[in-house]
Amino acid sequence: MKFPDIDPAIHIGPLDIHWYGIMYLVGFALAWFLGVQRAKKPGSGWTPEKVGDLIVAAAVGVIVGGRVGYVLFYGLKEAIADPLWIFKMNQGGMSFHGGLIGVLLAIYWLAWRNDRKFWDVTDFIAPLVPLGLFFGRIGNFINGELWGKPTDLPWGIIFPTGGDVSRHPSMLYEAFLEGLVLFAILWWFSARRRPRRAVSGLFLLGYGIFRFAVEFVRIPDVQLGYIFFDWMTMGQILSLPMIIIGTWLLADAFQRPVYPDYSDEADESSTTPGEVSESGSTK
Repeated sequence: MKFPDIDPAIHIGPLDIHWYGIMYLVGFALAWFLGVQRAKKPGSGWTPEKVGDLIVAAAVGVIVGGRVGYVLFYGLKEAIADPLWIFKMNQGGMSFHGGLIGVLLAIYWLAWRNDRKFWDVTDFIAPLVPLGLFFGRIGNFINGELWGKPTDLPWGIIFPTGGDVSRHPSMLYEAFLEGLVLFAILWWFSARRRPRRAVSGLFLLGYGIFRFAVEFVRIPDVQLGYIFFDWMTMGQILSLPMIIIGTWLLADAFQRPVYPDYSDEADESSTTPGEVSESGSTK
C-alpha cells in the first residue's frame, strides 16, 4: 500500500499552516470541550472557567516540556553543537515523555495556585489526554514520520522517506492504542467515583504498556538506535517507569482509598460506608 499523497501544510498565500500544528489545536480544543462536560456533572469540583485555565496550563506544559524533553532524550548532541537547534521545531519535533513532565509541572503549579490536591487535578485531566495523543499521531502520519519496521502484512505502507519497502504504520498503531483505546478505558473508568490517584495510575499504566508494545515494531530514532540488548529503545526505557509507577498508584489507591470531598458533595449520602474522605476520616 502506497502512502497517500497528503501535503503536510495548508497553503494560504505566503502562509503555510502545518497539519501537525492543527492536530495539536484540535486535541486541545477537544480536551477543553470534554473537560467542560465533566465539570458540569454534580460533584465534579470543577467549573468550566477552571477547566479553561487547566487546558491553557497543560498546553504550555505540553509544548515546552515536549520540546525540552526531545532535546534531552533524543537530541542532546545536536543541541550542544548548535544551541539554536532547540528552537527549530521542524527538526526533531516533540517528546511525549517530556510533554508529560511539562504537564505535571504545570498541573503542580495550578494545583498550588488554586489550593487543590495535585492528584485531584491529574485524575480530572487524565481521561482528556488520549484523544490529544490520537490527533498528534495522526499528525505524525500526515508527515510520514515515525514509521515502523518492514512488514508483509496487507496494511503495510510504503512511506516516501522509508525506502521502497512496505512498513508497519506504527504511528497509526499508537493512535489507535494510546488514543482511542486508552480514551475509552479511562472515560469508562472515571465515569464512577474512584479513589484519588486511581485514574492517574491507570493512565500511566495503560500508556506505558501500549507504547512499550508498539516500540517493538517502530524504528528507533536513527541518532540513538537501540539502547540495550539490541532491541530496547529509548521509548521503552522511558515507558518502564510509567508502567511501574502506574501499577503502584493504582494498587495503592484501592488498598488505601481516599476520596475527594468537595464542598458540594460533602453530605453523608455522597460517601459509601468504608470510604475515606479527604481529611482521612472514615464516613
